[in-house]
Amino acid sequence: MTAGKPKSSSELNMELPVEHKEQGDRGMFFILRDGDRIAEMSYSRSAASRATIDHTEVDPSLRGGGVARRLLDTAVAWARANDVKFTSTCSYASAQFVRDSSIRDVLA
Repeated sequence: MTAGKPKSSSELNMELPVEHKEQGDRGMFFILRDGDRIAEMSYSRSAASRATIDHTEVDPSLRGGGVARRLLDTAVAWARANDVKFTSTCSYASAQFVRDSSIRDVLA
């Protein structure tokens, strides 16, 4: 039996699940590592079928590794599954909606 190549920090971070929490009219998609939140994308609901992505934050050590996009992709999948349309005041999410037409179906 041969040992595989050790996983890099970015590979390990990509394996961590994106979690979702919603309370009242506020919610977030986030990633925990060792109990610490290392990335999050927050939103607020204005109605049952409308939400605004208002902030994305990723630990500086993880920036550029696709973590923020994982959060957005999870948010988009959730919006599709729950018939929710987004607006965005978050600069990251807004830029991604402009760049990637494949996720614009969830825009209000």
